Amino acid sequence: MTTFAVRPGSSRQLAGTGTLLRFALRRDRLMIPVWIAVNALMVLSMPGTLEGLYGTPAERADLLRQMETNSSLRAMVGPAFGDSLGALTAWRVGIYAGALAAVMSLLVVVRHTRDEEESGRQELVASGMVGRRASLTAALLAAAVANAVLALLLTAGLAGQGTAGALALGLGIAAVGMVFATAAAIVAQLTESARLARGLTAAVLGAAFVLRAAGDSATDDGSSVLTWSSPLGWLENLRPYAGERWWVLALLAGAVVLQGTVAYALAGRRDLGMSFLPTRPGPASGRLGSAGALAWRLQRGGVLGWSIGFFLAGVVYGGMTEGAADLVGDNDNARRIFERMGGQSGLTDAFLASMVGMLGLVAALYIVASVLRLHAEETSGRAEPVLANAVGRLRWAAGHLATAFGGAALIMLLAGLGFALGYGKETGPILGACLVQLPAVWVIGGVAVLLHGVLPRAAMAAWGVAGAVLLIGWVGPALDAPQVVLDVSPFGHLPKLPGGSMEWGPVLTLTGVAVVLVAGGLAGLRRRDITT
Repeated sequence: MTTFAVRPGSSRQLAGTGTLLRFALRRDRLMIPVWIAVNALMVLSMPGTLEGLYGTPAERADLLRQMETNSSLRAMVGPAFGDSLGALTAWRVGIYAGALAAVMSLLVVVRHTRDEEESGRQELVASGMVGRRASLTAALLAAAVANAVLALLLTAGLAGQGTAGALALGLGIAAVGMVFATAAAIVAQLTESARLARGLTAAVLGAAFVLRAAGDSATDDGSSVLTWSSPLGWLENLRPYAGERWWVLALLAGAVVLQGTVAYALAGRRDLGMSFLPTRPGPASGRLGSAGALAWRLQRGGVLGWSIGFFLAGVVYGGMTEGAADLVGDNDNARRIFERMGGQSGLTDAFLASMVGMLGLVAALYIVASVLRLHAEETSGRAEPVLANAVGRLRWAAGHLATAFGGAALIMLLAGLGFALGYGKETGPILGACLVQLPAVWVIGGVAVLLHGVLPRAAMAAWGVAGAVLLIGWVGPALDAPQVVLDVSPFGHLPKLPGGSMEWGPVLTLTGVAVVLVAGGLAGLRRRDITT
């Protein structure tokens, strides 16, 4: 058991912060490195990819001219401010790297604040000689360490394209991460539920992306009021490698300081375990008649949020399809990348297949989060009173798994409907292309079930599996990775639809693998001790 002691001369409010920080970094020794690696590799691989696609200044200048007239693509990736490889790297992945840093940061902060209070562990820690704001400080410092390492890797890796631009991009992405870390710190004071805190902060991030996208679709220079209303828009207007606007970093730093001050003020005004927006009491008589109904009640908010997001993403990607051919033009390298991602059936079908595949990869994150709700319920002690009644372990798990695996089917179906609405053609083939992603998504969910059932202490490694699959699917085709590498991911075995031929063999095989993994996880859950 870790002992928390006050060092001589330390502030009473922050006593024990160093020990809690070391403990937080030790707990996140797998999660944080995976997030950093995925983000860094995505960014650092981009200059080489762009050089292969647009190797001459004339090709890059032509790309900028095309972007000026393509509002749909500006909405997705923002406007390009320069035609150097560094500027195009910042344009192509800067916003998404900032969003990934934001997700990493909000997960870290909520895990070490509201999650700890909800589970009761924070009460045990607070009973020792630990300051009132030590846990919040340690959580923010853990997020700061993660973002600082990411900034260092990006700056060092992109220095060959220009030191000033590399430093601006690295600091900008890290600063966006800290903006959402402090936002999560505020939300963690307002809510009693860690799940709600993560959901609300993710909703803020989604709103920031939508505001930036709406602003960029209207203007081609990032000057829209909507763009400046979003921290992601601030990152865009930092303009790495295109005449850096260093004063934008002061804007990001000011937001971090302001939100951090609010979070500290709120933390000092509430009791441990309480919040400023307490959960409403339930009805006097219960309305949940089964373990499955309880699981749905716990996860319905997440399913709704993912469903809306996938539907809107489908609409946007569908609307971009007509402009894909114009963007690629006669660039054979760009065409080959789309064909590696989406098949050889023509550029439009290849673009659709590649975008559907990307949503399938993101759906793997949903199913891991949903399956690991089992792990959260068990480790927090909430599963114990449920299992103490006439509810078996398999019935309890089945409710959550039905929501996880059925929810994955729902969000992919809605993505297909969004594609059909945005593109306006080929409704049936696009729906089929989205649904054919499910066996691979279910395999990733099966891995999470197996880890939770057999090795519960390693259950969080499922995030590493999902991150590795996302990295292979996202970066592998652009780097022309060998087929043996792409085949490590279950998504590499799926037929490339629409446009390609339907191959039932890989689909049925992957479905069988998912069934075996789930069965193994449930068998392990049935035999092992439940965490109490």
